[in-house]
Amino acid sequence: MNQFTEDFIQFAEEKRADLVGIAPIERFEGVPADHHPCSIFPETRSVIVVGKRITRGTLRGVEEGTQFDIYSQYGQSWLRDRMLAMTTITLATWIEDHRWEAVPIQDLPPQVPPSGVAVKPDLPAPNVMIDVQDAAVRAGLGEIGYSGELLTPQFGPRQRFQMILTDAVMVPSPLCEIPVCNQCKQCALTCPLGAISMDKSTLVEICGKVMTVAEVDYDLCRACQNGALPNPSHPAGLPDRLGALCNRSCVHNLVTVHGVANQK
Repeated sequence: MNQFTEDFIQFAEEKRADLVGIAPIERFEGVPADHHPCSIFPETRSVIVVGKRITRGTLRGVEEGTQFDIYSQYGQSWLRDRMLAMTTITLATWIEDHRWEAVPIQDLPPQVPPSGVAVKPDLPAPNVMIDVQDAAVRAGLGEIGYSGELLTPQFGPRQRFQMILTDAVMVPSPLCEIPVCNQCKQCALTCPLGAISMDKSTLVEICGKVMTVAEVDYDLCRACQNGALPNPSHPAGLPDRLGALCNRSCVHNLVTVHGVANQK
């Protein structure tokens, strides 16, 4: 690891980033222009994915059916738009203090359609949306589980991500080789609406990593009363299921059976 990368990761840990992964831009080969980091910042050499955990206790009010604001604040809106955003801009500022350029990118749904006109014939229309779950896999932080959510070895589905694009050449993180999802299908078994198929799935390949992901009826997810919420960024985005029963079941299974996603 070069000194710049080592110093950056140490600084990120000091600023309470729970997860940091680095993907060289070459790992984004084949990503369409309307989702590609270089469409936003053509000089991108490294894509940094920064994560903060959703604490295990944040889900308790939802599980007990007694307090839903805790999750909506500390698991969703405040965590993403305040706490994580402050960490992201702090890390981007550190990079620019070291004479590189850094573009902070929030987690916006890749399903959002274009909302403008391309300024040049060879450019995608704004706004370009980078798929943060896809980027997290490319940055070595985890894998897409059967439920369709990003799972990390440290926290399972309990985290939020943002990104930083930089022209600094940094040492890439290795791809996650630890199999996090064991295809137990508890997410599908516990879904009260049957939105996650038990027997229909597809293979998703990212950087040579192949993951089995269920077919999900997201229209049913939007009607879920067991912790799913509308996408906070745009109605075209997929529903927010990190606090829903499917993913809480995933958290339980990962901790009690496989020893991952434990609290630090």
